[in-house]
Amino acid sequence: MKPIVDITPKRVLVTGGAGFLGSHLCEALVAAGHDVLCVDNYFTGSKENLAALLDHPRFEAMRHDITFPLYVEADEIYNLACPASPIHYQFDPVQTTKTSVVGAINMLGLAKRTHARVLQASTSEVYGDPEITPQPEEYRGNVNPLGPRACYDEGKRCAETLFFDYHRQHKTRVKVVRIFNTYGPRMHPNDGRVVSNFVLQALLGEDLTIYGEGRQTRAFCYVSDLIAGLVRMMESPETLIGPINLGNPHEITVRDLAERILAITGSRSRMVFRPLPADDPMQRCPDIAKARRELGWEPKVALHDGLTRTIEYFEDLLTRRGRSVAARRKLGAA
Repeated sequence: MKPIVDITPKRVLVTGGAGFLGSHLCEALVAAGHDVLCVDNYFTGSKENLAALLDHPRFEAMRHDITFPLYVEADEIYNLACPASPIHYQFDPVQTTKTSVVGAINMLGLAKRTHARVLQASTSEVYGDPEITPQPEEYRGNVNPLGPRACYDEGKRCAETLFFDYHRQHKTRVKVVRIFNTYGPRMHPNDGRVVSNFVLQALLGEDLTIYGEGRQTRAFCYVSDLIAGLVRMMESPETLIGPINLGNPHEITVRDLAERILAITGSRSRMVFRPLPADDPMQRCPDIAKARRELGWEPKVALHDGLTRTIEYFEDLLTRRGRSVAARRKLGAA
């Protein structure tokens, strides 16, 4: 007799599930047949991001701040909760640190009680302004613990420490990934990140704001690729803890990105240059050799294709919000 196959769906908790990454992850998990509980305090997340899921029988949304304990049952926990753009995480830096640190403690405690696997969405910001590129996981970083970005950088570094200590001390089943620049539909329009900034400025006929001379480099991963990496990490053997970099290893300058967006949108916006913000890294590019080797993962979506989809999303967003893209383009060109 063949063994009975267990087709029971997993109970998956996604913190920050109404955000840019979280909403895409929730969709992927529901599509895979799991029961998904999305937890979000809606500081940067939006119910609009969850519109396609709200009536699904395997999906549930809960308003909750993870700096307070959460009493639910779960087989897997994806801890994505924390504002990730400088504009948002610097708005209330103390709360940002609490979300990273106290939130991690609460999710680890929940995982310990329920024996769930728990994945920490860490960040490339743990490398600070790196002195080597690309950045491998073994690089310990160059972070300013006193600067305006420290609430996020050091909060995430502390969260990683907690994950490894819970694993060593309590045998908690943990996973840690470090996410590099990710873009795509559902990015917050006012998050201050370079892709959303440039796309909206180009569509509205406004000047594209470049900090410094635009020679700083970034590497951009499309959201569907990133979500696939998160799921593969969660499903990997328990012996694979991380940290593992997830991002696109193809580096371009910020000025090159601006030129590509202008070309795709057909915008006649100009590029203007402003002083660099404090502690803004000059280079940011992942070494993904470990992800390729351990997860069989690497990005598949080309930058041009991903930017085209992202631009289409923002065009639709502007139209839905009653703003004529064509009229604004004409105004910007006048």
